[in-house]
Amino acid sequence: MDDELKELYQEIILDHGKHPRNFGELAGASHEADGYNPLCGDKIHIYLKLSPNGLIEEAGFEGKGCAISIASASIMSEILKGKSVADGKALMEAFLTMVKGEEDEPEDVDEDALDHLRVMSGVSQFPMRVKCATLAWHTFSAAADGDNDATTE
Repeated sequence: MDDELKELYQEIILDHGKHPRNFGELAGASHEADGYNPLCGDKIHIYLKLSPNGLIEEAGFEGKGCAISIASASIMSEILKGKSVADGKALMEAFLTMVKGEEDEPEDVDEDALDHLRVMSGVSQFPMRVKCATLAWHTFSAAADGDNDATTE
């Protein structure tokens, strides 16, 4: 990755960290869950409003954490809107693969959404920050499954 692209990605992460999108309680949420990373203290609460046919109509979050954690939740909340829960989970798997620095990206994933998530790809160079970046995604998955807790170990 060239230096200009790295700088752009850092600016996007900082913007989402300082000005998170969809931050705050989501009135009428049908699903929600708490996530906690005891290693660094990041806490997140994910709200989802799911349609009867399983589409994510709205996604929001509250919480406190580092810029990576908040930026990841902010970007995720934008990307999930309008997607099915199954598509959201497929994106989650692709995201986890990317931030862990693994080679094989899953197929059948929304490439436009995945392109937006690539801003977080640099996290793979900092293994201690991977849990910061993935906390919101694990919490989304727990909320979608009706589980109220996504505490990481």
